[in-house]
Amino acid sequence: MNKKEAIEKIVNIPDGQVNMIGSLEIPAGATGIVVFAHGSGSSRHSPRNNYVAAILRSHGLGTLLLDLLTVGEDTDYEMRFNINLLARRMLSTTKWLQEQDDTNRLNIGYFGASTGAAAALQTAAILGDQISAIVSRGGRPDLAWPYLKNVKSPTLLLVGGNDGVVIELNKKAYNEINAVKQMDVIPGATHLFEEPGTLETVAELAANWFVKYLFRHKPE
Repeated sequence: MNKKEAIEKIVNIPDGQVNMIGSLEIPAGATGIVVFAHGSGSSRHSPRNNYVAAILRSHGLGTLLLDLLTVGEDTDYEMRFNINLLARRMLSTTKWLQEQDDTNRLNIGYFGASTGAAAALQTAAILGDQISAIVSRGGRPDLAWPYLKNVKSPTLLLVGGNDGVVIELNKKAYNEINAVKQMDVIPGATHLFEEPGTLETVAELAANWFVKYLFRHKPE
């Protein structure tokens, strides 16, 4: 990619017979890109994830927001919790990014919400140092439990202070992860971070994490 050119386009990413639709935006000069893995029932149009993505781009990071499930698949509640399928789609997405001229030189990070966080962690465990950093927002990392000990990517777990059950699940997951890690509890926030100022806090913490670990020379 020519570092002087910004990119903004809709992309189609294949996984077998399925094509995932994504919104790809890369600021000029970016050295990293963050793939968003949405939670159950959400999509690339999620206002919360789009807000976070905009903040990341303001820090010079590229973003890819995509639907891991087709419209038809998303009507099946069980499919939303099929972490193996979601992780396979994340693998296909990562492979696609590594093959495109526009993105193959960018360090890759994952931002996962709810079940998407489990898919991100499971995929990162499989790919090892190919994934430079992970941020989980209100995530369910426990759903990727067998993979957590193999995660090598620096991982930031963000949880709402009023999201009691999820706090406990994240604490257990945190103890299982052997990589560089940090867990921040956002005071006053519930699961969706709808309270004033809480999503802004998430976005800034995520941006700082990704800038720290994605603004590096990409390993050959």
